[in-house]
Amino acid sequence: MQFPGPAKPPTGIVFDSAMNKIDDALALAMLHGFEGRDEARIAAIGISNPDLKAAQFCDAVRLFYARAASGLSAGFTRGLPVGLADGRAAAASPMLNVAIRATAVKSIHDTADVTTVIRNALTAQYDGNAAVVLSGPSTDLARLLDGYGVKDLIARKVKVLAMAAGAFPDGPPEANIRADVAAARRLFAEWPTPIVAAGAEIGLGAPFPAASIDRDFAWSPTHPIAEAYRAYRPMPYDAPTWAMAALLYAVQPAANFFQLSDRGAITVLDDGRTQFAASPAGQHRYLILDPAQKDRILGTYTGIAGAKPVERKKKPHAN
Repeated sequence: MQFPGPAKPPTGIVFDSAMNKIDDALALAMLHGFEGRDEARIAAIGISNPDLKAAQFCDAVRLFYARAASGLSAGFTRGLPVGLADGRAAAASPMLNVAIRATAVKSIHDTADVTTVIRNALTAQYDGNAAVVLSGPSTDLARLLDGYGVKDLIARKVKVLAMAAGAFPDGPPEANIRADVAAARRLFAEWPTPIVAAGAEIGLGAPFPAASIDRDFAWSPTHPIAEAYRAYRPMPYDAPTWAMAALLYAVQPAANFFQLSDRGAITVLDDGRTQFAASPAGQHRYLILDPAQKDRILGTYTGIAGAKPVERKKKPHAN
């Protein structure tokens, strides 16, 4: 008689972002929400903007959710290091000026090289059971491709790269692409697994409702995401959701929240515009907003990002 072994864990998500826009923070909240529901696991957090405040913010959010779920004090809660890019940081985003009440990241020495963090995280995943979500410039992932044997590692471990990038089918230059055109061009050309892009039109077509901040995050008077939202711009405003769309697709690709373009190839022009050419053998697609699904999408955004964590029973997942 055979006995079942440990269950295969949910998809491990590598989330690489600049963490300087409010949709990055909302996607981070949604990622913690999915992890709390055991629908995804946070495999790694990388920050392409070399800003210590961004690393502290991500760690503070991690500790906030850990304490809310377990009741443990921050001192007893440990996690993987935040990957932080090298270089000179741009001006800090207003959302990072919120009070960071608890974080283990006191200096740059409490972070790690971002490409090393991502590579190590992928090594620990089951084959075909990881997804990478990018909501910032392509710099980190383009550098990752330089590592010895990393392309083969990605091909084994990663089922999809979901990018908040571009504008489709023929939109204007988009900020995440324009931030590092050479890296974006290389990523589309050399990334060894399928890529699905959430273009600017997706983020603008289903914005996050400001009313959710007072309604769905009110379970904590000091919720860091709500504080960041209020600090980012004068309230009330609805926020674009490029990063949330990319994450939602990465976690639930078969849920039909979005339509998909035909297969093809995305190329990057010198001015930061993205160009799509259909091809049956192509590895690239982009999301298309289905108006009939908009309410369902927004309900998922607000419901998962604003959910109060509950204590979870540990399951016998394998690594």
